[in-house]
Amino acid sequence: QGARPRSGAPMHLLIFYGFLTLFIGTSLLAVNTYSEMLFGFKFHQGGYYLAYEMTLDVMGVAFVVGVLWAMGRRLLARPASVGHQTSDLLALGLLLVLGVTGFWLEAARMANSPQPWDWSAPVGHWMSGWIGPVSPGMYKAVWWFHLAWVLVFFAVLPRMRIRHLVLAIFSTGGSPQRAPSHLVPLSMEEVERTGKIGASEPADFSRWHLLSLDACMECGRCTDVCPAHNVGKALNPKQIVQSLKGAMETGGNVVEAAGFEPLMDCTTCGACVEVCPVNIRHVDLIVDARRNLVAEGQLSGTGATMLRQLAGTDSAWGQNRNDREAWMKGLDVPLCRDGAAFDVLFWVGCAGATDPGAIRTTRAVAQLLTKAGVRFACLGKEESCTGDPARRLGDEFQFQEQAARLVPVFEKYGVKRIVTTCPHCMNTLRHEYPDFDGRYEVVHHTQLLAEQVAKGRLKAAAPAAGSVTFHDPCYLARANGESDAPRALVGDDSSFNADRAPVVAWVQSEPGQPLRRLAEPEHRGPKTLCCGAGGGRMFMEEPTDKRPSDRRAKELLATGAKTVAVGCPFCRIMLDAGLKAQSDEDIRLVDLAELLQEANP
Repeated sequence: QGARPRSGAPMHLLIFYGFLTLFIGTSLLAVNTYSEMLFGFKFHQGGYYLAYEMTLDVMGVAFVVGVLWAMGRRLLARPASVGHQTSDLLALGLLLVLGVTGFWLEAARMANSPQPWDWSAPVGHWMSGWIGPVSPGMYKAVWWFHLAWVLVFFAVLPRMRIRHLVLAIFSTGGSPQRAPSHLVPLSMEEVERTGKIGASEPADFSRWHLLSLDACMECGRCTDVCPAHNVGKALNPKQIVQSLKGAMETGGNVVEAAGFEPLMDCTTCGACVEVCPVNIRHVDLIVDARRNLVAEGQLSGTGATMLRQLAGTDSAWGQNRNDREAWMKGLDVPLCRDGAAFDVLFWVGCAGATDPGAIRTTRAVAQLLTKAGVRFACLGKEESCTGDPARRLGDEFQFQEQAARLVPVFEKYGVKRIVTTCPHCMNTLRHEYPDFDGRYEVVHHTQLLAEQVAKGRLKAAAPAAGSVTFHDPCYLARANGESDAPRALVGDDSSFNADRAPVVAWVQSEPGQPLRRLAEPEHRGPKTLCCGAGGGRMFMEEPTDKRPSDRRAKELLATGAKTVAVGCPFCRIMLDAGLKAQSDEDIRLVDLAELLQEANP
């Protein structure tokens, strides 16, 4: 995995697979030796042995090349995000000596006792002719020298960063099977047992999380892609991991080690998790620390205000429950409490019933579903916040209260399928409500609308060439893997590729229609740039000179499109401010549902 093309990727592959192959080969040699000594059975022979020798020589060369590459990269290229320690070069030096003495040992064996099949190990065969005849005593000396280096390497391995070569296997192999955007619930039984909420010290993290801290490669990819770090905020995901790792070794306090401000800067966008080669779950660590912060009463300002509003009104916006149906004015929206028969529950969400821009999206979706003949219904006043903002901000039990309130409502009406315009609600209902016995099929409105387009019930929008760009929401594209459905609504039915060049992409609207064009930003799909609203940041103060939304707005404006389409109410709010700050032009900001509605009046 990686945030951008890196020379380090093939370099690490050469070192890792070279070392692994040589380790396995040496182990097989030991098994063969003792098998022959104890049982008289020998399997190192025939065609297998020739392939064995050739494989070890090829992978040995790959290993040495990888180590030399790594040394050159650290001495010459010196990438800033990696960090540099003298011990790194020492470790690489040890590896280099291991590789070279391994070939030297092979050559000494061949020179001491030549065999007709020595050609199967070309490097050792060439070196044996170069070093000339070797006495048995010299061969033993080389053998002991190589063994000494092997023992030295494994002795110092636990104290050097290069240990990630070994720990990465266990970190990636043992990583949780749950989705990265799925946070683990905190039980009241656990609180009663430990006497604390969240993580105040490293021992409060799971064993796997602690292992992943130790497996960190310090490659800096997480920091490279962090939206908060890239606009000058205090958050540095790599430093968070290293600070927690240091606290793990010294027994320090989690918040003191990581820092209050960096912990609260996180938008939980998951970009760091997406690119981590050893599957570190940075968001898990940060949210667990936030839980302790909130429990200790350290959260203040607008974030704390939001939590109080949610507790008092069941709305993150502090909206009166009776106002949740105000958006329906002039529309014939079926309600569950009226006994409406439905196949899909339209989950409006707090933003969709409160924010003016989000309300336009809500109304557009309701009208489109009606036009497409989809049997849907809404909860209206019975709807309340899913608890997502509270959970990401660290108030775990406020989230659980919301879930405990909603699951019985869903059960009462026999809800099986849910559609929502909010990717944050979608993620919570899809991945996290099953932990509270709430199991439903949850889709984003672009997915359900794309279904209707595919069935011919609605027409795809047909924007003018290059006039529209689309901002992928983190919780839709990255957390839930959906990038195709939004593009299908504007006529792009081609397979989405996040790695294609940031140019205007040609798409076909309908058979017989002229080619349309969608202006794609540089970062899109799973590699999208966060708007800055996630993790409860939507409700917190934001320095005007350090807003992720401004950075994203610049990139969207660079496409030349005059219309920016979104698929998330949070993104809409943040980008509205970002676009106004970055451009004096009249840039239109709409949800994809509004574009589709224009094509289906």
